[in-house]
Amino acid sequence: MTHYDRAAERGVPSLVWRAGQERRLHMIAQWTRLQDAKVLIAGVGIGTYAAQIRHRYTPDVEAFDIEAERVAEARVETPHSLIAAAEALPYLDNYFDTILSHEVLEHVLDDRKSIQEMVRVLKPGGRVIIFVPNRWYPFETHGHYWKGEYHFGNTPLINYLPDVLRNRLAPHVRAYTAHGLRGLFDGCPVKVVNHQRIYGGYDNIIARLGTTGRVIRDTLYHIEGTPLDLFGLSHLLIMEKTT
Repeated sequence: MTHYDRAAERGVPSLVWRAGQERRLHMIAQWTRLQDAKVLIAGVGIGTYAAQIRHRYTPDVEAFDIEAERVAEARVETPHSLIAAAEALPYLDNYFDTILSHEVLEHVLDDRKSIQEMVRVLKPGGRVIIFVPNRWYPFETHGHYWKGEYHFGNTPLINYLPDVLRNRLAPHVRAYTAHGLRGLFDGCPVKVVNHQRIYGGYDNIIARLGTTGRVIRDTLYHIEGTPLDLFGLSHLLIMEKTT
């Protein structure tokens, strides 16, 4: 079974390293401690981000994923990768300096419990950095169901529908509003360090369109941090544990 065969249930992990991934790694390094830190990758996929962090910043990287096949691939570069569910982490309290959850939370069974577990294993003063789909991005990037059949790919405007309709077309994945995402941390001992919406790398578009694609991407990057980032691809949320 290929990674794309699991797209409906688990999404597709980062399979290659390109400009979009490089940009996100720089964001992670900007907002969290990586150098000589104890880092957890929550939902490691095949280990793409874990490997980059281990090679560039710290050897002390641990990771988990629910998919045994993906964990087996991740262990090649990140030996301390475990099969585990996000809702029941096999780690001690107050253990990690930094936790990365990259486009994973939308797939777990219980996103609120998963957040509580990440906060539990984070050290006071440590930070969790989360990337998740933005509800107001014009496309649902995880495909949709129609008459019981799954259709992979970008589907326009599904996330603009009321929940009762949206969740019939995309019951396999969540998309978050800013309020809904931050609300998952209600009752947790954390504070918001940064919350914004970001646009994608659009590497495939640039490969097809060349300079035109780069102009489109750079224009979108320039509107990040303005009201127009409402339509960004993903949320970027950094929370710091206070006690």
